[in-house]
Amino acid sequence: MSDPIDPNRDAEQTSDAQTIAAQTTAALTTEFERLHGQPADGVWSAPGRVNLIGEHTDYNEGFVLPFAIDRRAYVALAARADGLARVSSTFSDDIVECALTELSPGVLAGWSAYPLGVAWALLSAAVEGQKPRTPESLPGFSLHIHSEVPIGAGLSSSAAIECATAVALNEFWQLSEAPARLARIGQIAENQAVGAPTGIMDQSASMLGHADAAVFLDCRSMQTATIPLGLAANDFEILVIDTKVSHDHATGGYADRRASCELAAATMGVHSLRELTPADLPRMREALDEVTFRRARHIVTENERVQETARLLRTEGPQAIGALLDASHVSMRDDFEISVAELNLAVEVSQRSGAIGARMTGGGFGGSALALIPRTLRESLEADILEAFRAEGFARPDLFIVQPSEGATMTGAHASTGEGASE
Repeated sequence: MSDPIDPNRDAEQTSDAQTIAAQTTAALTTEFERLHGQPADGVWSAPGRVNLIGEHTDYNEGFVLPFAIDRRAYVALAARADGLARVSSTFSDDIVECALTELSPGVLAGWSAYPLGVAWALLSAAVEGQKPRTPESLPGFSLHIHSEVPIGAGLSSSAAIECATAVALNEFWQLSEAPARLARIGQIAENQAVGAPTGIMDQSASMLGHADAAVFLDCRSMQTATIPLGLAANDFEILVIDTKVSHDHATGGYADRRASCELAAATMGVHSLRELTPADLPRMREALDEVTFRRARHIVTENERVQETARLLRTEGPQAIGALLDASHVSMRDDFEISVAELNLAVEVSQRSGAIGARMTGGGFGGSALALIPRTLRESLEADILEAFRAEGFARPDLFIVQPSEGATMTGAHASTGEGASE
């Protein structure tokens, strides 16, 4: 099926990633000092994510199977003595300041709502079981953000920023929050400070990811399991096709789908669609209008596909999951209706050009598709996709391989100690 696996390839990829992280950290700390007039105390980073399968199931208390990727958001941070949170970024000329005592969802807007929303969620009682912390007892901070995760591509650039900020402030303020708790902090920030009604999948993948593995998450119990992907061992790769059709979770399409799911659950007399199985579909068809039924059918069948994908990865390996990826895309295209022409084309061309399986990934209405491919087919498959997009008059997509990678961590050394920081 493919050339023999190069035993040095994984080591080379790890070395390349470490070099890129070191270079990014050095550039970020230089820019931080220029903008904020002091050295950074440290640099933290968190990855974006690709969702292998399990779309829109998270806020329905279902199952998801994402993995962290080797594109990350970085934050450099230093203490302030004036009680302010001061944030800057490489994607905006604006520098935003807010007193810690004044942080609240109502005063946050734009890109700064992501990092400042995390600070607010850590300080407030926004998360279940958390006692409010006194802002006056904690130092202010300056924060500078850089992200390699494409914005609007469905790869969770927002969660990467939230989780990088969360691990930075968790260490800076010595809060000792567990990674799963920090994922919840990030979700609360996105829901309440940003206003996007997303589930917890993105932040969980960013916080809990591991190399060559996916995170199987039960979004009701919040229990997780690491599922080996076996890509390198089988000489497979995951190709991302960023269609350049930007999406925005804070706009209406995502919220409408969530409302349909809630209506379906209420009509069926259950707390969430997680409680229904394919055996309930005939009863659902009788009780629900046609559109609501199709929305709910996607969730019910997608939950089954996620569980079966995890089982097959454990028992047979990635070569066995192609049909499930393909079926997931059909369900999102026809039942949940969140795909677009560019995503459908990327999936169709990938399938006929030799992909094991392909599907759109992310919240939909644009963004990216993924294709599970034999490594030897990458060049020919990419050429087929580019030609198909050109023939249809679509914008040129961005094509790149993603490596399942480690979750959020400290990346740069503490300026005060000079100690290394990789975990």
